[in-house]
Amino acid sequence: MAVVREPAVAGRFYPSVATQLSNDLASYLSPQTEKIAAIGCIAPHAGYMYSGRVAGAVFSRIDVPARCIVLGPNHTGRGHPLAIMTQGSWRTPLGELSIDRELASRLLESFPAVTEDSAAHRLEHAIEVEVPFLQTVRPDVLFVPISLGTGQFVILEHLGKAIAQVVHALGERVLILASSDMNHYENDETTRVKDRKAIERILALDPRGLHEIVMNESISMCGFGPSVTMLTAAKTLGAQKAELVQYATSGDIFGDRDHVVGYAGIVVV
Repeated sequence: MAVVREPAVAGRFYPSVATQLSNDLASYLSPQTEKIAAIGCIAPHAGYMYSGRVAGAVFSRIDVPARCIVLGPNHTGRGHPLAIMTQGSWRTPLGELSIDRELASRLLESFPAVTEDSAAHRLEHAIEVEVPFLQTVRPDVLFVPISLGTGQFVILEHLGKAIAQVVHALGERVLILASSDMNHYENDETTRVKDRKAIERILALDPRGLHEIVMNESISMCGFGPSVTMLTAAKTLGAQKAELVQYATSGDIFGDRDHVVGYAGIVVV
């Protein structure tokens, strides 16, 4: 019997009613935007009221292929620190999105440190909030969810190279999506300064530099691990440049500039 991962944050991070969710997604997406064949991207994963517009700008910019790997941080601490699901589907109010069993199995074989573990995904929101966007822009997409609970550069780098190897061998385009918010819960001015430093490393396609700046400058970018892995994979696959599609903080939405979270939408080609 196939595993169905039930939604953990529907009704909190995004609407639990399909029609309302579809309407919200439509308001964030811009179908007329020129699409590019991105290798990778970074999209935020906060509640849609906070980061939906930035996420929508990313998904509007990308011609999403038939296959996608979604890397997210593990906020809950549950399960294995390198957790993949290789079969089944994820349910949202819009229906079910199927896991790419072939691609997931190849990744598991290529990088055995990754472990089959649904427990790490069960209550985690970082990947879940990306799924309705994928369902909307590419309803037939197959995806591979990988939850990362480690910040060790060597592991993140090796995983990125393994992903690149598998994607190259597959012989077709796969979108590598890193789910991440930026700096957390400092004032708006501080957050923008810190986020700019991290974004500069991302735009330079510098995964080691991103890791170092996050560590040295105490930047609370929750998905820096997924971003390091995505950048490593993208560079290995021949990425030439990155583009900042949109940036905002929660202060832009609600006006509170004392305790904000940053959101960056970036595509890598």
